[in-house]
Amino acid sequence: METSITVRNAKLSDAPRILEIYTYYVENTVITFEYDVPSLEEFENRMIDIMKKYPYLVIERDGRIEGYAYAHAFVGRAAYDWASELTIYLDHNAKKCGLGRKLYEALAERLKDMGVLNLYACIGYPKVEDEYLNKNSAQFHEHLGFRLCGTFENCGYKFNRWYDMIWMEKIIGEHTDDQAPVKPYSYTE
Repeated sequence: METSITVRNAKLSDAPRILEIYTYYVENTVITFEYDVPSLEEFENRMIDIMKKYPYLVIERDGRIEGYAYAHAFVGRAAYDWASELTIYLDHNAKKCGLGRKLYEALAERLKDMGVLNLYACIGYPKVEDEYLNKNSAQFHEHLGFRLCGTFENCGYKFNRWYDMIWMEKIIGEHTDDQAPVKPYSYTE
């Protein structure tokens, strides 16, 4: 039986499943530095805010959402419009099967179409790998062409331990002196 993989725009009705995926990471990892699982209403509001300008995508395998990814403002000032910070989460049982790459590449393509030039990822990074955090996210981004561009030492504290945070960057477009403005993402299909 052939597996069906689909990347599509997220809908608010997807929020319960997306939040289910995220909950695992809040409660069991340092992949997010968030301490408390947001309420469904708070999570939906976050989605709405992102969807005003940026893509928010899900990946389905045989009709079940297995992960999600979105972009958002890098800093929030007009001069940074051509840069976006990316976020991706896969169901913790759906790793190492190509879904992350497919989802991230779809997100990058949509951002490129908008006119975004620089992609950034903020990643928790352990000095020593432990049960809460390993180096897989940094390695995943490196495989997709991101490069390390900054390290913040001991800046995140969770589960009674200090962790570093690294920034990785990927350039996906040409920078010019007369750069066209970034277009908001359109959810029409």
